[in-house]
Amino acid sequence: MILAKLAYKSLLNRRASVLLTLFTIAISVMLLLSIERVRIDAKSSFSNTISGTDLIVGARTGDIQLLLSSVFRIGHTNNGVSWKSYEYITSQRGVKWSIPISLGDSHKGQAVLGTTLDYFSHYRFAKKQNLTFNKGHPFAAINEVVLGSEVANKLGYKLNDSIVISHGMGNTSFHHHDDNPFKVVGILNPTGTPVDKTLHIPLAAIDLIHGGKASLEHEHEHEHEHGEHNNLVGHPKQITAFLMGFKSPLYTLQIRRNINQYKPEALLGIMPTVTLKELWEMLAIVEKILLLFSAVVVLVSLLGMLTTLLANLSQRRRELAILRSVGARPWHLFTLISIESLLTTLLGCLAGSVLYYLAIFSAGGYLQSHAGISVNITILSYYELSLIGVIMAAGFIIGLIPATRAYFYSLSDGMSIKA
Repeated sequence: MILAKLAYKSLLNRRASVLLTLFTIAISVMLLLSIERVRIDAKSSFSNTISGTDLIVGARTGDIQLLLSSVFRIGHTNNGVSWKSYEYITSQRGVKWSIPISLGDSHKGQAVLGTTLDYFSHYRFAKKQNLTFNKGHPFAAINEVVLGSEVANKLGYKLNDSIVISHGMGNTSFHHHDDNPFKVVGILNPTGTPVDKTLHIPLAAIDLIHGGKASLEHEHEHEHEHGEHNNLVGHPKQITAFLMGFKSPLYTLQIRRNINQYKPEALLGIMPTVTLKELWEMLAIVEKILLLFSAVVVLVSLLGMLTTLLANLSQRRRELAILRSVGARPWHLFTLISIESLLTTLLGCLAGSVLYYLAIFSAGGYLQSHAGISVNITILSYYELSLIGVIMAAGFIIGLIPATRAYFYSLSDGMSIKA
């Protein structure tokens, strides 16, 4: 206890250098815990880019290719799904809801997605969160468009602006549908998913702007002749893919098997959660880089602590010599320096943990809206506590180096140093 009190008072006496060392350790602990939390939650959020959807159905291709084209708007499929097949499959027993999607057009490099009002009711992201509107409402007419948050912010659109859709998914298009402009009626809240980079229009509009005969204005004039929902859906010959939700997981497996064995056309049904995990495994290098970065940060902070301790030790040789002169034994000095390094590491870990929670709390909303990472604010897990324990042990071991040097300092060596 006496050595512990002496170590505490010694740290207070050298508080400027100790605070600098403590701050370095605290920052490293904060970064380590934050990176670990972001790594875990990024993996979880990536797996929940699309949530609550049991099956994605499209033309037969690779599982990952279908996922990339339908969810991430990356690449494209060579074939689509006939509307007849869509209606037949979605009419099967056990189907709770379905969302047809049609891709292939763009606006200034941003994907345009044709769908139905069911998209805004049943599409989920993260942990089954609903799509919500920052401004406006879902499209209610065939010439209306709902923008993702990034599209609106990047291109500076607001409600009631007019937008012209272009054919093709690239940044450059040579065919603009100038005769069929769309009016912005809604802007979605940020989700951190590809939804933010997407323009949403009625499914029937996709068919009409490629039909060549009927314009959106003409169709809007005869809106009273048809039911509103039917008018927004239309009767397309083909769609890109469709999402499905079922009343029970048993229906998911059964209908998926039937889809993959469907004879009228070659179709593929994938379970998005499973395929997303497979895709993340292909990107495992990202996790390794994050872990490596964490290890480097901790190593640098510990080396900084070692440098500070050794520098301070050279300045404390008279102090240690005086302690020897009043009866302190070499192992007392060894223990004193070890306790000081342990206390510094402990206080740094505690401060780092506090900074970690402050950082996660303040950056949680930003990570969700801009990176799609849903960060969980929970107590430290066993693994995270183990990481702190490793840092504590490493700090103690590093403290043994200056402690050993202090052990071998002789009384005459210390007393011979001039002030």
